[in-house]
Amino acid sequence: MARVAVVGAAGFAGALCAAIVERHPGLELTATTARSDAGLRLDQVYPRHRVSLELETFDADRVAERADAALVAYPHGAAAPVVQALLDRGLKVVDLSADFRLDRARYERYYQTHEAPDLIEEAEYGLPEIGHRDSVREADLVAGPGCYPTATLLALWPLRELARDAVVDAKSGVSGAGREATGTTHFVSVAENVAAYKVDGHRHRAELEHEFAEAGFPITFTPHLLPIDQGLLASCYVTPKRELSADDVRELFAEAYADEPFVELAEGPPGVRDVRETNLCRLHATVEHATGRVLVFAAIDNLWKGAASQAVQDLNLMLGLAEEQGLGATATRRAAPAPSVVSTAQVPS
Repeated sequence: MARVAVVGAAGFAGALCAAIVERHPGLELTATTARSDAGLRLDQVYPRHRVSLELETFDADRVAERADAALVAYPHGAAAPVVQALLDRGLKVVDLSADFRLDRARYERYYQTHEAPDLIEEAEYGLPEIGHRDSVREADLVAGPGCYPTATLLALWPLRELARDAVVDAKSGVSGAGREATGTTHFVSVAENVAAYKVDGHRHRAELEHEFAEAGFPITFTPHLLPIDQGLLASCYVTPKRELSADDVRELFAEAYADEPFVELAEGPPGVRDVRETNLCRLHATVEHATGRVLVFAAIDNLWKGAASQAVQDLNLMLGLAEEQGLGATATRRAAPAPSVVSTAQVPS
């Protein structure tokens, strides 16, 4: 069994990483670290995860003595020096921050001065379903994608050569802001409310620009905050270069994702509850007859497929394990004819 440390295990994604690794049949959770919560057991901070390891102050040498690989769940900027220290000690690393998702120019335009720029070229983007699987297998450093780009890229990837432009209306639960930010968000500003934010340029659009650089079609990306704890829905509206029928689109998506264990094609638009606490992306694609636009709806759990479980999916590949291992029975559910729990009878006209 590969020994794994979770660095930054006191955040939402890091704590979930620790829980998934501890229950993983091919991995052994050997260390968890935190900054402000060091000295507590993880199950004191997150009782529901039932992980009893003590949260330690990060020390690269101590982690390297007990681990072969690490999942790093620090914020951007803080992650890069930690990743550098672990790689220098021979560990394989999946970084959940934005520090290694982009080229240096884009990173410094959207974020800040990079703390470990020499590592950027070594990092592989950790979304196996869009052509990165083989490079992830060979990598020592993998950058876990952001939650919004995960859903959006999976929704648009089969259309990349056919799209003239795309509009992405994406909505996420408040856990996407992270533990510290969520704690400062006043309940009354979120409850019974939906609002767009960062409409002049959300940082995650940089990943869309990076991954679709060769496709070259413009994307309008607008995120919204939902009054739910977790879950993400990306509704994508694509103007195609040529006329497509609904059957054309269904065949295109079926072919693109035929062998993908964590992409589920649905007969109707998905809801976020359909994929809660799974590593699945549930997709529905069709054509709006009135305009000829292709409509694609992608639902993920932002803490799972959008962060922690996707990081473990990447780690499985890096360690030579089965990609689906430790990620539950969801791995066998590729095709799903059942509609979302929201029926037309529940939706106001």
